Amino acid sequence: MPEPAPALRMSTAAGRGTLAAAVLASGMVFLDSTVVNVALPRLGADLGASVAGLQWTVNGYLLTLAAFVLLGGALGDRFGRRRVFLLGVFWFTGASVLCGLALRTDWLVAARLLQGAGGALLTPGSLSLLQSSFHPDDRAKVIGAWSGLSGVSTALGPFIGGWLIDALSWRWIFFLNVPLAVLVVLAALRWVPESRDESASRIQGASRRFDVAGALLGALALAGVTYALVDAPGRGAGSPPVVVAAVVAVLAAVVFVLVERRRGETAMLPAGLFGSRLFSVLNVFTVLVYAALGGFTFFFAVYLQNVVGWSAFVTGLALLPMTLLLLVGSPAAGALSAKIGPRLLLTVGPVLAAVGLLLLREVGPGASYWRQVLPGVALFGVGLTMVVAPLTASVLAAVGDRFAGVASGFNNAASRVGGLLAVAALPLLVGLSGTGYEQHTQLAAAYRGALLWCAGLLLAGAIIAAVLVHRPPRHR
Repeated sequence: MPEPAPALRMSTAAGRGTLAAAVLASGMVFLDSTVVNVALPRLGADLGASVAGLQWTVNGYLLTLAAFVLLGGALGDRFGRRRVFLLGVFWFTGASVLCGLALRTDWLVAARLLQGAGGALLTPGSLSLLQSSFHPDDRAKVIGAWSGLSGVSTALGPFIGGWLIDALSWRWIFFLNVPLAVLVVLAALRWVPESRDESASRIQGASRRFDVAGALLGALALAGVTYALVDAPGRGAGSPPVVVAAVVAVLAAVVFVLVERRRGETAMLPAGLFGSRLFSVLNVFTVLVYAALGGFTFFFAVYLQNVVGWSAFVTGLALLPMTLLLLVGSPAAGALSAKIGPRLLLTVGPVLAAVGLLLLREVGPGASYWRQVLPGVALFGVGLTMVVAPLTASVLAAVGDRFAGVASGFNNAASRVGGLLAVAALPLLVGLSGTGYEQHTQLAAAYRGALLWCAGLLLAGAIIAAVLVHRPPRHR
């Protein structure tokens, strides 16, 4: 049984090394959540994919990441956060290589499913390692730095990916994870302390139990609703496969709740988490904001290349201001939230981001980057910067330290579910199907409709934050 993790300070070599390992690992996962969007036009042409194929390329990854990230967090709390974190790094890297070697759309989707499962092991571990290892006085600063630097990888993904796609091939956006994984493993073995939730191992009979039923039921519910939404345009909303998938999703979700309640303390998702009303509210907010982010990034990169006519590299470069804003602003946003509470930032941030999306709806062929693209991207980036670090810190502060892994896992799941549902539902809502992403007129109309939906989601999140969010309590 490992000793309790030391109280690391950010000013020490071990503290900086632990932060670097967490940032690089979560950065791989976040980068692969965004970089694929830039590759979709080339990837679709190379593999002959339809809109549904592109949706599954994105959603296959989000599906397993969202479904199993809860289990990943719980396993880290119980069996050692560093151990599960490193397992996730190796798994994720191997699946990334399979993605890069894919010759057909179904092969790529299968590899993306595996990649998401690996990400589910390392993503909650990267954050819970920081929460459990650092001195309480440094946690807000460290989480702010993690949020900012990891958020940078999310925004930097399209920029790096665009260059790799134009210079080499879309396959290299997956091979890039190999050298990054080597750096993560070296840093983790050298500096990251092992830690776990000791109370979990004291629960009789629970020390070696996995909540496999909960994880599989969650995956089945998400898979069912995703399949129904993605397949509805082609088969029809009333077709037997779509109806069956929707019914399976509802039944699996109901059984998931019943199973988790019955398992009590051994559940993957302990009911005690939701004793905090703030925790529940913040996760609803997370779904709304990340649904808007996922829908925007899915449509924007394809639109800039197939309608505006920009290259993959220029498309990635267009999003670079978001990178700079997240890099500079996230630590400050985290510190400000610690002083004044998260409500103001979580209210104003989504409003600014929504205004940015409304400006970007007007972008068309021959658009000027400086006059028509930059203002919207900058406003969206400012709004996102105001949200990311305060939201992450508030979610963790809303529950006790012993739930660090499962709380971060659930919040990560909420963010992925938001993106997954947006990518699955928005093409249906705006009438994009088949090879419509290659038709300028159809894609342009769908893009404008999708951004209007995304702006509405952000405004709904702002209202929830203004009415229901308050300063989290302090936990010893």
